[in-house]
Amino acid sequence: MTGAAPSDGRKPPGPFGNASQQRFTLSRRYAAGTGGARGLLITVLGDYVRPAKRPAPTSALVDAMGRLGVEETACRQALTRAAADGWIIPERSGRYTWWGLSEAFEQFLTIGAERIFGFTATQREWDGRWLVVLARAAETNRAARHLVRTRLRWSGFGSPAPGVWVSTHTNRAKEAEFVLDEADIFKDAQIFVAEHLAGGDLSTMVRQAWKLEEIEREYEEFLTEFATAPSDDPIVRLTQLVHAWRRMALIDPALPAELLPAEWIGARAAQLFQRQHAQWEPPGMLEWERISATAQ
Repeated sequence: MTGAAPSDGRKPPGPFGNASQQRFTLSRRYAAGTGGARGLLITVLGDYVRPAKRPAPTSALVDAMGRLGVEETACRQALTRAAADGWIIPERSGRYTWWGLSEAFEQFLTIGAERIFGFTATQREWDGRWLVVLARAAETNRAARHLVRTRLRWSGFGSPAPGVWVSTHTNRAKEAEFVLDEADIFKDAQIFVAEHLAGGDLSTMVRQAWKLEEIEREYEEFLTEFATAPSDDPIVRLTQLVHAWRRMALIDPALPAELLPAEWIGARAAQLFQRQHAQWEPPGMLEWERISATAQ
């Protein structure tokens, strides 16, 4: 049953569980591709439960997560917390429990899948305009400074100078507003759209603002790890592939080709991901169907 207030007087979960839609999207707590049982659980729910369009038995989730190195206790704790946050809904029958996706979380996973599987490590079209954010938290407010730095980078912003954040994705102003508001510095910030008219080399600014060397190293590791199957287990290799690619989509701002080095390594990584995913998804889904059907 949905919509009923808890008997203890607590506020019932909203459409995105105990999180706003923006926090649901931007918070590391909900970011697939991050480490730990919760991050892996999101990947498993998105890769297997969402496309299957039916609840998954606890034992299948424990099995899949166990293959990925998550102990049963940690998996069950992650499931309990996910249910408390409104991601999943338990359905009990006797001694057994199945877990279905909440409507909002299924929507979240679907949007995430579209972003991940459509991610090509470059921005396809760019009109030359920049989204610019001028914002600085007080030196003594370490929490706000960390929040702004971390969340804006997840949203694809780079910082060419202290207190200055830029993005080629001019449609992300609302994301920036939410981050600044959460850090309680929105009233002192400025957000506008601008064009580059003259000055130094843009490629130098881009490389510094987004630390492209670090992103390149991450892509090199991805190419090395997934050039061949990392495991004979179909669930392990598929889940690890998608989980790693979700992380790349989180840390790579997807800049336009004209701002990236020639023969950008991210483009090669994207091609590898698409190729391996096409090969590894069918056996992975078959194995998920098998453990879901036989699990109790």
